[in-house]
Amino acid sequence: MNEFWISSGHQLLDLTPGGGLLLSDDFLRAYLARPELMPPPEACEAERALHARLLERPRDPVSAGQLAALADPDARENWALMLAFRDRLLAASSLEAAYVRLIREGIGRTPPLFLDQLVHVILRRALDGLEDPFVARAGECFFRPQKVTFHEGTVLLADAELIEQHERDRHASPLLGLLGGPAVSELTVLRPENAAGYWARSDAFDMVLDLNGEPSGRAALATALVRWIRQIHGLEATIQPLPRIEDADWRWFVGLDSEATAIGNALWSGERLPAERQDQVLALFRADFAPGAPLVPQVEGRPIYLLLASTPEHRLRLKPQNLVTGLPLLANVMAN
Repeated sequence: MNEFWISSGHQLLDLTPGGGLLLSDDFLRAYLARPELMPPPEACEAERALHARLLERPRDPVSAGQLAALADPDARENWALMLAFRDRLLAASSLEAAYVRLIREGIGRTPPLFLDQLVHVILRRALDGLEDPFVARAGECFFRPQKVTFHEGTVLLADAELIEQHERDRHASPLLGLLGGPAVSELTVLRPENAAGYWARSDAFDMVLDLNGEPSGRAALATALVRWIRQIHGLEATIQPLPRIEDADWRWFVGLDSEATAIGNALWSGERLPAERQDQVLALFRADFAPGAPLVPQVEGRPIYLLLASTPEHRLRLKPQNLVTGLPLLANVMAN
């Protein structure tokens, strides 16, 4: 079995009887090792004592008075955010249940980074046993923003953070500035001939996904979406890429990101989109649920369309939470 995404922390977690992720003390301790919570040399005694206590017993309650005793206001803020998040994890039966509750009930002041980390580890569980590196690479889009590059007839997705680092390096290096060209060309495009190397470098997030390539990057993303829906909702679906929507009576769509939602709403209301807005659409999918799925009556037997789009600045920020709140389910159905 291929090992990948060790940085998700999935090895620190146990499983519920239903196959979900069960919170562990070691998983909580990983948050205490974050630089925002590690007491610096100048930290007060109260902060050092709190950190040491929670390293030993990470589920210990922490009172408002104990937080107020921390001398550094930034430390108080960081600890308050982390402990509020921890308590929401502790109150749920699984990490999947905690994620769904956060999305449905409101994330409050939960840092987006924490949500991305939950998606990371939940999707890692959903992809357990995976043999296809293209699906794993497509799954990175769920929790890491992507830079979209249109290059020689292809649509390439590269990790936005790495692209920004490359751009900074080019600015600092006369040689890189002289070479020019899109920064994405300095990374490795995932191809069948190099795909076996993905597993060893999966935590570097430095391979580029070709949405138009062979095998299809869109098909790989469709498989990741199927696995995500199964892990979150316990429902079976088939999802296939489409070149266009030719259904004159389409009943339901889900935008997989904010831009796609806005574009879908405009189409739904009958607007004619300018060409540059149409060009932002990166992928269209048709989703069909297995018979007996608890769908609202108006979509029974009908496909659900999924839209993926980039921003005008050529960035993609996929929002997997839209598949928690946006699917036409009768109830909040969860297997885990």
